[in-house]
Parts: sequence; C-alpha cells; structure tokens
Amino acid sequence: MSEEKKQTKAHDEFNKMLDDWDFQVPQIGELVKGKVITASKAEVKLDIDGVLTGVVRGPELYEEDDDYANLKPGDEVEATVIEGENENGELELSFKFAGQERAWQGLFDARDNKTNIKVKVVDANKGGLLVKYRQIPGFLPVSQLAPENYPRINGGDKGRILEKLRSFVGKEFTVRLMTLDEKEDKIIFSEKEAWNEKQKDIISKYKVGTIVEGDITAITDFGIFISFGENLEGLIHISELAWQRIDDPNDLYKVGDTIKAEVINLDNSKIFLSAKNLIKDPWSGVEEKYKVGQVVEVTVLKVNPFGLFVSLDDDIHGLAHISQLNLAPGQKIFDLFKAKEKYEFTIVSIEAKEHRLGLSYGKETDKKEEKTEKTEKAKKEETKTEKKED
Repeated sequence: MSEEKKQTKAHDEFNKMLDDWDFQVPQIGELVKGKVITASKAEVKLDIDGVLTGVVRGPELYEEDDDYANLKPGDEVEATVIEGENENGELELSFKFAGQERAWQGLFDARDNKTNIKVKVVDANKGGLLVKYRQIPGFLPVSQLAPENYPRINGGDKGRILEKLRSFVGKEFTVRLMTLDEKEDKIIFSEKEAWNEKQKDIISKYKVGTIVEGDITAITDFGIFISFGENLEGLIHISELAWQRIDDPNDLYKVGDTIKAEVINLDNSKIFLSAKNLIKDPWSGVEEKYKVGQVVEVTVLKVNPFGLFVSLDDDIHGLAHISQLNLAPGQKIFDLFKAKEKYEFTIVSIEAKEHRLGLSYGKETDKKEEKTEKTEKAKKEETKTEKKED
C-alpha cells in the first residue's frame, strides 16, 4: 500500500472515530464533570473527558460545600464553564456557580421533603439572626429560635437581647425551611420547627399530671422556665407558681434553683407546668379562719387605680375594690393608701373555690365603731342613773 493510501485510510479512520465519539465542547454556563488533576489553594485543574483541561482559579474556588473542600487528584467534581478558552487554551471554570446551583437545589429538596439543614450564623440584629446556607443568605427570626437559644431577658431589654443574639455568630444551627422565594430573595428558617420535630418522641412520654423536677433556666415577668428530662423545657406561668398573688418571680426564685412541678398542658412542643398544684391549697377551709363581717388587719401589697391587693396572712390575699374604700369626693386612692402599710378592713365576701376574698374600708368599720360608741355611751348613762338613784 502506497504512503498516500495509508495517510488517506488513517484520516478516514480518525474522522470515523470523531463521528462515533459524540463529544461536544462545553458552552459558557454549562455544568461539567471532571477529575482533579492538581489541587492547591490557588487553583484546581480538572480533566474533562480526557479531551480538555479546565481550571478553577481565585474567587471561583469554593469551599463552603464539602464536595469542594480538601480536593485531591482523582476526585470527581462538578464545575460551571465561565469562559470557553483562556490564554492557556484551558476552560475557565467556577466552583462558585456550581456550588450555588447545588445550594439552591439543596434548599428546594429541604422544602419539598421537609428535612432539616444546617445554617451558619454570620450576624445578628434586633429581629433575629442573619444566616447562610452554604453561600445563600437567609434569616432566622428570634421567634423561631429553639427554647434553649431563645433570649429570655427579664424586662425585655433590647440591648441585652441583641448581645445574646450576637453571641451566636459563627455557630451552626439545625433548621427547617419556612419560606423560600428565589425571585424575592426571601429565605426564612426556623430552628424551633426542627427542634419540635426532634422532640416529638421525647415529649410523647409525658402526660398531663406527670410530676417533673428541673432547674430554672430563665426568669421573666410572666413566669419561669425550667429545664428537665432529655433537654426539655417547660413554662410555669406566674399564676401557677403559688396560690397567693406574686408580682415578681425574682422575689421567690433565681436561675439555677431546682423546682418540682406538675404538667398541666401539652401543646405540641410547648409544655406548661404548675408548681402550686404540688402545694396544699391554703384556701381549703378558709371559712373556718375568716368570716364575712370580720374586721381584720391587712397589709397593702399593691395600690391600683381600681383598688387594693392586700394580704390577710402569708397565704390568703384579698381585693378591696375602689367602690369599697369609702373615698370622699375628689379623694384619690394613692393619697389614702400606701403599699406595705397596715390598715383595718372588713371582710364582705369569701369565695373559697374561686380563691377570692373581698374587703371594704371605712363603712363597715365605722358602723362597728359607731355601734361600740353607742354601747359605751349607753353604759355610762346607765351608770349615772344608778348613782342618782342611790
């Protein structure tokens, strides 16, 4: 065979091989797969189907996805074409774009399958935490934090709340996706929903009436939170702390105290407790101790525009409505009564089952004093008469 025929045959065979091998040169924006040839902090080179070489450099390197961190020769990864051919005849590739596509797909999967994902806290404001899922920013509102991370600050001091939120910067939270709107660039996460799902089986072990013991984790103006069991948290509302009226839970408890309580309500992941249910009701048999019409010395606990809260003893408290205070025209309740001062009142009603006791000031007491004065006066007149007769 002549040399010319050999060349023609070889050319035909090469063209046939090209026809049989359906290789298409990747276009800008296309996602390609390649095997790592070399990897450094400066660049990563990929072999694309044994035909082309691609390079990922500088800002296009992406380590927020596990697939792109700590790459080594032989690893297979995906990248996005950002330039057809550079000065070295290589494809310019980006892990960043590919990573973003994977991240969005991860968000869509988490939404559709209702699965938990992890986000990293990058900043905080008064409304919540600024977080990132890989490189995609989102928001975690304060109201959607799990109980253990919720900033329960007594008095609701906004500065201290923000300080607490900022302490989470750099940490990872397990969350559930609440809102995903790619067009509006609105992504909202919930740590509480993820926590609720995790705690369902644990909470199911508890029933109304179960007695628990735990440590106080937070004290607020509306009650106290205690931690018990397997990382559970419950609320004892201020009205369930004791049988008597409590103005400030801080007067009775401090963070770290151990307390027993009874489960009184379970609302999904919310557990409501009562401490007073474990204490004997002091109102039981109160009619044997106090009677309607009885004059008692009380201590004013609080002065309100509508009346006075008073204590008859350590356990029994009552209310003297403003209509029962015998105020003179123009006289103000705050001018006549002071907290912590003692006064004499008359019991006008007792409702033991409702834990209510009503009192009055002035009218009934004045009548009793008036009756006493009349009796004393009559006795004196009678004594005078007897002496005259003698």
